[in-house]
Amino acid sequence: MGSLTPQDLKRYQRHLVLPEVGEQGQQKLKAARVLIVGAGGLGSPSALYLAASGVGTLGLVDLDTVDVTNLQRQVLYSTADIGRGKTQAARERLIALNPDLRIVEHAVELGPDNVMEIFRQYDIVLDGTDRIGTRYLVNDACVLLAKPLVSAAIHRFEGQAMTYVPGKGPCYRCLFPEPSTEIPNCATAGVLGVLPGVLGTLQATEAIKLIIGIGLPLVGRLLTYDALDLSFREFAFKRRPDCAVCGDAPTIKAPSDVDRPAGVVRSVSPRELQTLLRETVRPFTLVDVRDPQEFESGHLPGALNIPVNELERRLDEILSRGNVVFVCLSGKRSQAACAMALRAGLREPGHLEGGMLAWQDVKGDG
Repeated sequence: MGSLTPQDLKRYQRHLVLPEVGEQGQQKLKAARVLIVGAGGLGSPSALYLAASGVGTLGLVDLDTVDVTNLQRQVLYSTADIGRGKTQAARERLIALNPDLRIVEHAVELGPDNVMEIFRQYDIVLDGTDRIGTRYLVNDACVLLAKPLVSAAIHRFEGQAMTYVPGKGPCYRCLFPEPSTEIPNCATAGVLGVLPGVLGTLQATEAIKLIIGIGLPLVGRLLTYDALDLSFREFAFKRRPDCAVCGDAPTIKAPSDVDRPAGVVRSVSPRELQTLLRETVRPFTLVDVRDPQEFESGHLPGALNIPVNELERRLDEILSRGNVVFVCLSGKRSQAACAMALRAGLREPGHLEGGMLAWQDVKGDG
């Protein structure tokens, strides 16, 4: 670890007075090498706070250029950066914030041919991508290289985060063995501008904890955030012995991109569900995976309430019913429910696209 300079002692004084951090912790931050995959909505706050905290080396992976539509949430950039490469603009902004840092630009498209070479250079990886295939690529590479990973994702008004630490807990594939559906990106689904700020800051927090060795990381816990009711929830999950990449007999020996969902999940539009609900003999079971208080505030007729954090141990209640459609507020938790149902052997689970928010829009139109 490099020693702290007089300027360091002044800049990081608020860290140094924390017994949990102190000079030794700040030295660890200075010596750390953190890679951020995706310099967008999630990567922006992560990079800014890690730079401000004194992480010595930050790597940025992103091939995109700054677009005017990014500025609603990607706080690394200004209007003057429109048209510039993201890694270049981000590097200048971060160096302006903390000139003593080393910023490494990886202006490339991450893929199976370069992911291992890039990841080997870093101690911790933060995943802030919005493409599900890249999410699996990043997870698999981190498991194979035994690199800690802090993963986050956002959708409309909701977000989720989890941490993988080699040998200490499950990986992303333990929770979602295969991509069951392509989650719409921000361009098609929209996103509340401040949402990635919350999740990206949580990612930076997890990285700092891992570097210093303090606190309890999100290992084996999926943390979800709902901006509309300003609530955090979490549910625990375990390492799967049959996991394809971190299990007892892994079948994935090298990272590969996931271009198409391998599972069979049906997306049910609000109008399609509206039609199905009118049928005399209902051909499906509707399962609302929101919390009981959300369910009581308003739900679809005939819906069974099984909160997503209870679903895994209550799957027996629905496996025999065959055709199941999951519902939540915006579609995020219902997709997680579909993944759990697939693992348990339920054939073709469905979920309501856009959740109750989309349902209310259609109901209002009808």
